[in-house]
Amino acid sequence: MKHVKEIIAEAIFLISALASIFAVAMICFFLFANGLPAIFKIGPLKFLTGTIWKPGNDIYGIFPMILGSIYVTAGAILIGVPIGILTAIYLSRFCPIYHVIKPAIDLLAGIPSVVYGFFGMVVIVPAMDKIEPAVMEFFHISGKCSGKSIATASILLGIMILPTIIGVAESAINAVPDSYYEGSLALGASHERSVFFATLPAAKSGILAGVILGVGRAIGETMAVIMVAGNQPRMPKGIFQGIRTMTANIVIEMGYAAKGMHRDALIATAVVLFVFILIINISFSLVKKGDK
Repeated sequence: MKHVKEIIAEAIFLISALASIFAVAMICFFLFANGLPAIFKIGPLKFLTGTIWKPGNDIYGIFPMILGSIYVTAGAILIGVPIGILTAIYLSRFCPIYHVIKPAIDLLAGIPSVVYGFFGMVVIVPAMDKIEPAVMEFFHISGKCSGKSIATASILLGIMILPTIIGVAESAINAVPDSYYEGSLALGASHERSVFFATLPAAKSGILAGVILGVGRAIGETMAVIMVAGNQPRMPKGIFQGIRTMTANIVIEMGYAAKGMHRDALIATAVVLFVFILIINISFSLVKKGDK
C-alpha cells in the first residue's frame, strides 16, 4: 500500500510539472504562430526600427515603444535596486524593529498594480509636474512637461519592484552560513565590514536573482505605467517627456483592434516583449553559471 501511494504521489508531481511546461509551450506557440507572420509581412527591420506607429495608415514601427520599455526599466533599476539591496541588508543584519518593517514590506507586495497606478497619478504626477519645470530650467532643457513622463514611471516602478528585490535578497543573505561572518569577526573586522565584505559576496547569486525578478516585474508592468507614463507613441526625447511602453501599447489598442494587420502587429509586439524577458532570464542563467 505504501508503494502504491508513492507511485500515485510521483505521478501527481510529474503531471503538475508537465502541466507547467505545457502551459509555457502553448503560450510560446500562440505568440510565435500569430506574431511572426505579421513581423515578416511588415518587415522585421521596418517593424523593429520604425519610429512611427499609425495603425490607421498601416504603419507599424515599435522602436519608440522598445526604447520606452528600456528607459523605464533602466530608471526603475537605478532607483529600486540600491534601495532594495540596502534594505535587505538592514533587515537581515541591522534592524532592531524587524517585526514592524518586514510586515510593511510584505504588504507592499500585495498591493494591486492599479492601486500603485492610482497613487502615482494623484501623488507622484502632481509632484513631478511641479519639480520637472524647475529641473528643466536649471539644466536649460527645452520642451513641455505634464508630470506624466519616463521619470515618473521609473519612480513608481522602482517602488513596485522593492518587495521582490528585498524578499529574495534578504533570504539569500540569511542563507549564508554564520561561519563566514564569525570568521571575519575573528580576523578583527568590524560588524559592518564583516557583513559587507564576507556575508554579502557569498549571497551575490541570490541577490542577483532578486534583481532579475525585479527587472522582469518592471518590464512586464502595464496598468501602473499606463496611468503615469503619458502613453505617447513617439521617440523619447528626455526623461521628462511622456512615452508608451510595449505592454501599454498592447493593452491600450488590443480592445478595439479589429482582426487583421493591426491585431497581428500587437501580437508581434508581445513576441518582442517575450524575447526581451527570455534574454533577461538566459543572461541571468549564464551569469549564475559563471559564478560556480
